[in-house]
Amino acid sequence: MIIVQTPLRVSLFGGGTDFPGYYREQGGCVLTTAIDKYVFVTIKRRFDDKLRVGYTRTELVDDVSQIEHELIREAFRLTGITSGVEITTMADIPSAGSGLGSSGAVTVGALHAMHAYQHEMPSAERLAREACEIEIEKLGKPVGVQDQYIAAYGGFRWIEFAGDGSIGVERLSLDPFVERSLNDNLLLFFTGQTRDASHILTEQQANLSVQAPVLNALRDMAIEARREVAAGNLDSLGRLLDEGWTLKRRLASKISNGSIDALYERAQRAGALGGKITGAGGGGFLLLYCANGQRQSVREALRGLRELPFRFEPDGSKVIFDYRR
Repeated sequence: MIIVQTPLRVSLFGGGTDFPGYYREQGGCVLTTAIDKYVFVTIKRRFDDKLRVGYTRTELVDDVSQIEHELIREAFRLTGITSGVEITTMADIPSAGSGLGSSGAVTVGALHAMHAYQHEMPSAERLAREACEIEIEKLGKPVGVQDQYIAAYGGFRWIEFAGDGSIGVERLSLDPFVERSLNDNLLLFFTGQTRDASHILTEQQANLSVQAPVLNALRDMAIEARREVAAGNLDSLGRLLDEGWTLKRRLASKISNGSIDALYERAQRAGALGGKITGAGGGGFLLLYCANGQRQSVREALRGLRELPFRFEPDGSKVIFDYRR
């Protein structure tokens, strides 16, 4: 049996500029971090030639083409595994509609497990590139490319998307005190709402040309946020998050709703400097930046919501167990 651990992520700035339809024209960038919440993928040989896939459902099939889990099916096809394997996926959070990059983590983790099963040691770049190929090219999902890259690489990262299609991934080395303070000042709460991100992302993708000025502003804000965090000006990030959330809501009609707006306003009244809904929006997790003295009051204001404590995760997808007889 092989077990692969792949991190989820919190995207701070630049989300939306990682759509190929945008960055191939304008160039994009994100400030993002892996967190210590994971998708786990296990893979092992079966006694027979069937394929078994376990997630919220269980599939037992004779042929790869019969697998209904699209990401797993296409990962099998890409890696060339055709029979005699069991694979399961488990996550630390609700896997559907969390806004923490779970589909990208599942795809990267499944590919990593399958390559390891075949005694291959894929690079982070290869895992990310193949995951993008599956989600965007093979399945035509209306998604960007940041989730696959941060899941594969891990760490606190600056990722740039160039007009020629190249993607640069840089680990940001922060002063340990600054990094710890930033981590402490970011709070994550589950809104209790999940959503199918594809509807929001499809609308957002269709509006890329119209919304180019908004995306340009979000891209420039990410560049500013990188400068501020490098200088240790952490409270500036809270104010930038607030400005970014105001902009992001213009990208699609269902990024926010009345209940999310009410939660955000309640958090701000309690002292949060800024925040955002993670991922595409519409539900999932509410990320808030709270200066040191305001964290507890914000927690009290949102005491009806489940908090998800997290730490930044330095590593990307990795094999954590490999036992073969």
